[in-house]
Amino acid sequence: MPSRLPRYCSYPGCCELATERFCALHRKQHNRDYNQRNRSPDHNKIYGRRWHTIRDLYISRHPLCEICEAAGKLVPADVVHHRLPVDQGGDHADSNLQSLCNSCHGKVTDELSRRREGGS
Repeated sequence: MPSRLPRYCSYPGCCELATERFCALHRKQHNRDYNQRNRSPDHNKIYGRRWHTIRDLYISRHPLCEICEAAGKLVPADVVHHRLPVDQGGDHADSNLQSLCNSCHGKVTDELSRRREGGS
């Protein structure tokens, strides 16, 4: 699969070309700012180094999106998703994990958000 074409960094005033949203310098800065402003203080307690190891191991054993695979499509997985969220009592056990592509992860997350808000 071909890699993405380089585009200008999304950071205001930056003229560097990048294949992702930000160039290497601004990606680190954006991630640091995001973690300070948007993440709860206990986020790293739940999703620390141990979670990253579990996630990497799980996605190496389940490299395809499980929802797409059940529908007969072969799509590489991008995300490891908790079936029962950790903040609702879920854990990092294999039975609670699911490898998903970004598209399916967005759909599952939207559905969970709707259920939490009491929508249909």
